[in-house]
Amino acid sequence: MRARLFPALLALLVLTGCAAAPAVPPQQQYQATFLTLFDTVTTIVGYADTEEDFQAQAQQIHDDLLEYHQLFDIYNEYGDLSNLKTVNDHAGIAPVAVDQRIIALLLDCKAYHELTGGAVNVGMGSVLSLWHTARTEGRDAPDRAKLPNDEALHTAQEHSCFDAVVIDEEKSTVFLRDPQQRLDVGAVAKGWSVERVCRAAPEGLLVSVGGNVCATGPKPTGNDWVIGIQSPDDVSSYLHTLNIKDGCVVTSGDYQRYYVVDGKPYHHIIDPQSGYPAARWRAVTVVGSDSGLADCLSTALFILPQEEGQQLLDRTGAVALWVTHDGTILYSPGFEHLIRT
Repeated sequence: MRARLFPALLALLVLTGCAAAPAVPPQQQYQATFLTLFDTVTTIVGYADTEEDFQAQAQQIHDDLLEYHQLFDIYNEYGDLSNLKTVNDHAGIAPVAVDQRIIALLLDCKAYHELTGGAVNVGMGSVLSLWHTARTEGRDAPDRAKLPNDEALHTAQEHSCFDAVVIDEEKSTVFLRDPQQRLDVGAVAKGWSVERVCRAAPEGLLVSVGGNVCATGPKPTGNDWVIGIQSPDDVSSYLHTLNIKDGCVVTSGDYQRYYVVDGKPYHHIIDPQSGYPAARWRAVTVVGSDSGLADCLSTALFILPQEEGQQLLDRTGAVALWVTHDGTILYSPGFEHLIRT
């Protein structure tokens, strides 16, 4: 799929800064948008001498992200590719030989599970599957929307132990010992994939995949990128804009993927302890140096009390912003230094 290219400005989450620039910019700014990756909108912004040069860069990033998308997909098959759907389909049956990138992701997921005390658990796919089905059916037929069966949720929680995920690095295999367990890496896959792709990308690009934004370095002019944090109440407006030279900005919120049952919205970020959508915050934004870790942290901080979330930030060097249900904005130490407006 070829990118659609646009000169000048990127609206939505990524904003063009107004800081001083050279009188004659050496390169033109371009934008590419894709709709085929991780079930969300992907936008790439960068500078190049020609559209053709930028198109080549954007297409390479798209193609690299597409490989990760297919490897981590739990719903679709892609020819002879062994992906996470293959692993899930063989739960309790046999180990599955997989690409080393799946092994690397799951090893990091194991570390994320330990770091967050289980708040981020990619082994709870059976629970998330029940919510995914209910959300899909509820959005397709709002008048018949309903919650997952409570007994089924509790049963699924019993098959969510990450210790049952056997990762053999030497053989490059993954095996789910519990035949009723399923993997779902949706809490970290986008950020983790963006991080790996951006490490190999040229400097001076901005890559946005849904709520995951990563800068590979400042603009060629030396100026910072300006990143907007969407308001949970009005996605056309911003709580703040941030000055970012490199690193990533990741947001988790209750307004992104949800459906409504009896007038109450139910979003997609599920608390492993309750089996229901976490209800502590409206949104959390994390700024850090690693997009995969930031993706993990934004999910964990959305689920945990602020004090426990701050402990995770202190351990990882990231900073964060929380939005309460009454619209109050809370900041971790260091976050406010990034605020432009």
